[in-house]
Amino acid sequence: MMVASQTREQDTAVPAKNSPINVDYHALKKAALVLRALNHKLRQQLLKLIEEEKKITVTEIYVRLRLEQSVASQHLAILRKAGIVNTERDGKFIFYTVNYKRIDEISQFVKDLVG
Repeated sequence: MMVASQTREQDTAVPAKNSPINVDYHALKKAALVLRALNHKLRQQLLKLIEEEKKITVTEIYVRLRLEQSVASQHLAILRKAGIVNTERDGKFIFYTVNYKRIDEISQFVKDLVG
């Protein structure tokens, strides 16, 4: 029977002396930015509101959440850059929608990450 300490030792096995650490630090930084985008209370509120309304403009968002327009726009830009929300232009209006496929991908990644 294997004990917990044996399992931890195997998980942290030291590679051969000349074996480099194989981490894509650029991809790691991008992943951290995506997770950080979701791990913020105001952005979570924005996302919830967008989900409830299905399709909403930045004006409707900042009025409903009682935010400064610049604050709402900055946080929406972070969510957009992370691929968490989509934008759709209709004339002079830009509508925000939730990118459910991206949310599912992030959710699966987090589940895989924490085991």
